[in-house]
Parts: sequence; structure tokens; C-alpha cells
Amino acid sequence: MSTSIVRALKCRECGHEYEIQPVHVCEFCFGPLEVAYDYDKLQGKFTRELIESRPQTMWRYKELLPIDGDPTVGAQNGFTPLVRARNLEKALGVSELYIKNDSVCYPTLSFKDRVVSVALSKAVEFGFTTVACASTGNLAGSVAANAAAAGLKSYVFIPHDLEQGKVLGAGIFGTTIIGIDGAYDDVNRLCSEVAGKYGWAFVNVNVRPFYAEGSKSLGYEVMEQLGWKAPKQVVVPMASGSLCTKIHKSIKEFIQLGLVKDNGTRMYGAQATGCSPISRSVKEQTDLIHPVKASTIAKSLAIGNPADGFYANRVIRDTGGWAEDVSDTEIIDAMKLLAESEGIFTETAGGVTLGVTKKLLKQGKLNRDEPIVVCITGNGLKTQEAIMNEIDKPRVIPASLKAFDELAHAAGIEI
Repeated sequence: MSTSIVRALKCRECGHEYEIQPVHVCEFCFGPLEVAYDYDKLQGKFTRELIESRPQTMWRYKELLPIDGDPTVGAQNGFTPLVRARNLEKALGVSELYIKNDSVCYPTLSFKDRVVSVALSKAVEFGFTTVACASTGNLAGSVAANAAAAGLKSYVFIPHDLEQGKVLGAGIFGTTIIGIDGAYDDVNRLCSEVAGKYGWAFVNVNVRPFYAEGSKSLGYEVMEQLGWKAPKQVVVPMASGSLCTKIHKSIKEFIQLGLVKDNGTRMYGAQATGCSPISRSVKEQTDLIHPVKASTIAKSLAIGNPADGFYANRVIRDTGGWAEDVSDTEIIDAMKLLAESEGIFTETAGGVTLGVTKKLLKQGKLNRDEPIVVCITGNGLKTQEAIMNEIDKPRVIPASLKAFDELAHAAGIEI
């Protein structure tokens, strides 16, 4: 029995509506399609009590995710910790700061497990048996893992020079990896052509409207974990810009359904300076997104021509937020700060998010006296190359107390 309240696919530009099918572009104006819901069907029925009675996964909010009935892929995914970062609060001089820690998301340690669970469940409903993606790394691993668990054949297309942790993290699941001699935007263009010719379910091409909705689950969880409150300030990493728009959508949905009160949430976007088309547009106070050639250690955010850049820009500006970008050095410093203060090892994208948080605090764009939620979206084990030469090497000594005593004395360790 369907629990979905999905009404149609709707063009974000001209408003034309389509039946539910694996398409992502409006045939009238070529605008992107988005899932539209009939929220009236949930009024008075989708309650806090109902949600809290369900297993702690992203699917406790299934009525607001675009599948029919229960998920067939990724049923255990989601519901990651929201950590009160008290040590980081002191280091940054803020009153209340939380880390939404998707670096431990099941099963592949990134928030992409959320969107892939929805996309592949929908692909199965549509009757696809082969799934694929264009990826900067995390998505490849998630598609490969979740497809393997669901008995689906998979192909992942990636830039040829990705971090080895992410290549290994996809290949171990038996997927077919296609490395492209080019940037992510070249990979994405090719995948659009392959999707049309081969009829596969590309999670971020022809199934993209459904895939993108999975990001809303992160926002739902944050509001529930805050004690059914909308966050005041949210800092989000931006690659395509979709996560920023979908967290904002999740907040609007919970407000509309009476689950939380409007708290005037402000959205803040974070990018690497070497690939910052969205933050640049916000800072220039224009809605024009100028594509760039990416050059940054934050490869998971290296999308030079972001599909949702215009919409992320609009959400940020409409909510009274802001966007910034940080250098590779600032990224590494922020990764080390998060690890040393809170024991959370984030990938480079998380270094971007925390680095931008620090920068926005210095600029006065973030309010130090209001709660801040920082979204950490991937695990540092995937991007070890970026930090390998930035940590202390082991001090090798013989296995004797005398040798340790000498080391301790040289290092000034007090007994």
C-alpha cells in the first residue's frame, strides 16, 4: 500500500507538471524538475508521536520521501548523530554549536547514502535493473554498495584522478568503474548521453528529482534531534548546491505540517576557493553562476558548473544567510581542528564547511550567540592524501623503558 503523497513532477521554472516517471528536464523550457507533494493529505496524521514510534533510520519520515510504501534499498540508512560540540564552542567563541555527523552514515560513511537509498528504491519501482552515476567520489561508493546489497548491476563514472580511498571504496563492491580523462563536468555530460542511449537509471541524471529528495532526511533529523525545533543557523557544503536547497525544503515542510515552528532559519553555503561559483555569486550579489575550472583538494565539492547553483544562491539570500569559500590551507586547518577538538575525522568537504564557519564568524555573518548547525558530510578516511603530511609522524624507539624515558625527557613530558 502506497504511503506516498507525491502529486507530480513539477518544473522549477515554468511550473509545468508531469506524471511520475524517470525524467529530470522540462520539455517546454528545459528547466529542472522537482517532486511536488500533496501536503494536505498528511495534515493531522503525520505527527511527532508517529515519527518517534518508528525505527531510527531516515525512513521514519517516509511519507515525505518520493517512494511508494517501504524502501527496497537502504532500509537501515540515516539517522546519524547530532553532536553538541562543546570543545569547539570554546575554541570558536560561540554559545551553542552542533555537528551533524554524516561521516558515520551507513553504509559508506557519507550523506550520499541518503540520496542513493531513495534513488535506487525508486529505480527498482520503475523496473530498472542497472543503475549508475556521475560522481566526485562519495556517490560512486554509495551507489556501488547499495546496488550490491539490492542485487542491482552498477556502473560508476568518475574523474580519473580521484582520491584512492574513494576509488577503492567503490571498486570493492564489484561495480564497474569508468575513469574519465576530464573534470566532473565532463563526466556529467557523458553520463547524460549514456543514460539516453542505454536506458540505465542514473541516480543524478534521469532519476535526479527523486535522488535529490533524499537530502531532506538530514534536515528532518536535525529538527527532531534539536527537540523538534528548526535550526537557527545552518552551514552546508556546496558542490551542486542541492543539499542547501533540500535542507531548506525540509524545514519548510515541517513548518507547514505543524511539526516545528518557524525559527527564521538562515542558510549558509560553504565552498573551496578553488571551486566557488556559488559563493562567488552570493558575494557579488548576483544570481548569475559563472562556471569555473575546479582546482582544490576538496574534490568531492569540485563541480565547476553546479546544477542547483542558482537555487542555492536564492535560498541563501532569501533566508538572510551568506556564502564563503576557503583555501586548501584553511581546509586542512579546519579538519585538524575538528579532529583535535571533537574527535571527528572529516574529509576535505567537512574542512570546507568548518573553515567557512570560522570565516563567517570572524566576518560577523554568523551570530555567535545563536545556535549553529555545521553539516559534516563525509569521512576523513576517504581523503587521507590531503592530510597525510600534515600530522606528526610516529616516534620510533626500542621497546624499553629507558628509551621511552629519554624520549619523554627530550619532549618535556612531566612524570
